[in-house]
Amino acid sequence: MVECERCDRYFPYSQSYNQHLRDSPNHHLCDDCDRDFATWQGLKEHYVQSPYHHYCQYCNDHFPNHHALVAHYDDEHYYCNSCDKVFKNEFGLHEHNRQIHHYCTECKRVFLSESNLRSHMNSSVHRPRDVQCPFRGCEQSFVRKSALILHLESGSCRSGADRRMVDQYVREVDRNNVITDPSRLLTAGDDITYTATQRSWNGREYECVLCHKPFRSLPDLNRHLASPRHQDKIYRCPLHTCQMTFRTLSALCQHVESERCGVIRFRAAQDAMDGLLRRVGRITSA
Repeated sequence: MVECERCDRYFPYSQSYNQHLRDSPNHHLCDDCDRDFATWQGLKEHYVQSPYHHYCQYCNDHFPNHHALVAHYDDEHYYCNSCDKVFKNEFGLHEHNRQIHHYCTECKRVFLSESNLRSHMNSSVHRPRDVQCPFRGCEQSFVRKSALILHLESGSCRSGADRRMVDQYVREVDRNNVITDPSRLLTAGDDITYTATQRSWNGREYECVLCHKPFRSLPDLNRHLASPRHQDKIYRCPLHTCQMTFRTLSALCQHVESERCGVIRFRAAQDAMDGLLRRVGRITSA
């Protein structure tokens, strides 16, 4: 004789008792965990909370693993992967992302950091290309001033401007050293040009004598040497509490535009940067 204490019933055989457990509304079994719940809600909460079950409470479906469950959430529900939360509708997910995450409401995209979101908002997706190259014959336009400076530094402008001309121009106009480091300018006043020859071959690859970085070809090594990689950091953030240093003007501009240190909020620093860039068309005649 087998007793069911919950139902106050006796069964002559274990087979009939097990049949009772399966059929009775007073018993809700989890066969995997060998547990019996008095209500369906109790069993459902067990499915949701147990790490051994991959269960969608909205569809009442079980999945073989967590990856399959997440894929189901992504396909069938409004799911926030970062928070592992499911929302009833698109508006609920949208509001959650807007309030909790680094979220672009127009594109409905979540970004990993505030700086990534800011870069997205300042990109051509949301901003027009209204920064024109000031030189005749060059019709390129850019979203940011830093992109214009990088365009000049790279030597791709038809004016013939390059990084050395940009550096020389800044040295001449930044008399008060707002964005340049005078201690660095003493040693960086004359540009140093490095050129590699076949003697840079070490038997396996071409090696930079300054940083020992390997390159597959001699032209690749010389492009590396012509880059700002081994130049002095002559530029600095004008904010006294920051003072980060940079090898190129474009890198400094990117730092300012990123608002990482908040220097853009100070009018004096903003005026200095704007004034410098307004006169950028004089580079080739400087």
